[in-house]
Amino acid sequence: MKGEERAKPGRRDLALFGGPKAVDKVEAKSEPKLGVEEFMSLAERFGYSDETLERIREAISRPDAGGGAFMGRYGYDPERAKGVRFERLAREKFQVKHALGVSSGTAALHSAFVAVGAGPGTEVIVPAIGFLATGASVATSGGVPVFCDVDESLTIDPNKIEACVTPRTVAIAPTHWGGAVCDMDPILEIAKKRNLKVVEDCAQAPGAKYRGRYVGAMGDMGCFSISCYKIIGCGEAGMVVTNDDGLFARASQLAECGGFWRPDRFAPARRPGELFCGTNYRLSELEAAVDLIQLRKLDDVVAGFRNAAMAVLRALRTFREIRPLKINDPDGWVGYCLRFYPETYELGERIVAALNAEGVNCGMRGPEPGHDWHLYSEMYPIVDRVSPYGAKTSPPAGGQAATEEEAARLHYRRGDCPVADDLYGRSIAIGVDRFSTPGDCERIALGINKALAYYCTEDPAAAKWF
Repeated sequence: MKGEERAKPGRRDLALFGGPKAVDKVEAKSEPKLGVEEFMSLAERFGYSDETLERIREAISRPDAGGGAFMGRYGYDPERAKGVRFERLAREKFQVKHALGVSSGTAALHSAFVAVGAGPGTEVIVPAIGFLATGASVATSGGVPVFCDVDESLTIDPNKIEACVTPRTVAIAPTHWGGAVCDMDPILEIAKKRNLKVVEDCAQAPGAKYRGRYVGAMGDMGCFSISCYKIIGCGEAGMVVTNDDGLFARASQLAECGGFWRPDRFAPARRPGELFCGTNYRLSELEAAVDLIQLRKLDDVVAGFRNAAMAVLRALRTFREIRPLKINDPDGWVGYCLRFYPETYELGERIVAALNAEGVNCGMRGPEPGHDWHLYSEMYPIVDRVSPYGAKTSPPAGGQAATEEEAARLHYRRGDCPVADDLYGRSIAIGVDRFSTPGDCERIALGINKALAYYCTEDPAAAKWF
């Protein structure tokens, strides 16, 4: 009856006190959020043939195939979560206390620089050669990258670091570039003396070693890019490693602002500087699943490159007009690229033409290397000092007003790092295939010796290849 009041349920009507349940069955028929079609999409991306794809579809369409996937690492069995296992393997391999999987090498760098204190009013010393991401991550953190010249290893020159240090400096970022290894002992000594943090950029040399120690595990923090563009990886992923609890906490907060990494996710900060507004660089389970396998292969991959490179170098003769790349540790060098410096650009051009004619693929950038975000003076996002909001940044204080002397010191112009300016364009680079057979290596060495012998002067007293 309209307007009639419903009788108030009695105590015995409530299921809580023994009454009947209101919802005693569910008629909805659920389906997995991720199922056969999503898996097939992944299988297609792996490049399998149509016949193989059909067999895969048949196998996973069976009624007993399972209930579908959950692709988050949290809320899943930690012993089966790929991100958890990936980080565990990294801790074991690099012998570090903490490893954090992230979405890219740039995410790793940003997280590490924030962790060590890069921010407004600070500076970080970075090498003049290396990808833009290193210096750009300093700027993204609010700090200012200060470019330091390189030596003949094309990595940061330890003898020039102290001249770059100011009261604003908080860290040094040695970059193990192109498979090469930085001369870490003097770098670590300078950092200790000056009370600076060391953030190793290992994006282009994962698995390399310096005097028996893996790169990334010597400084305060190590950053890796694990992607399809590097010697291991699938799509886009990265990793940060450290032995410092406080630095790990800060890197995790920047990379996982949601705080899933903490034992008590929503608790107040356990130590000063632990909590702040970060972002989300979390590594996906799909990437982790592949990169877990890739990381297991790392030592074999590095050994393949190094063995092939050393087989070629051992067969090379020495020439007066050639200086080989300085290799700081031949036993730890990755070796996926052979480099040497001809006396002049003109000589280099003739050698490159001769080598390519011999079937030895190589190249040299020349005196005008063009636009390239691996050379400090060409890194326009840093050089132009424009923020995402259109305003000019003001070196060296990350937005604070700079004195004329400070602005003159950090103007980011070609000529600031003369060794990098010279060697970057003058180096001849020969790629190495880690699957090269002894015969392949012998033929490559023959081609190099033929070209150099024609244009240069053989001299047993000339600079050795390693």
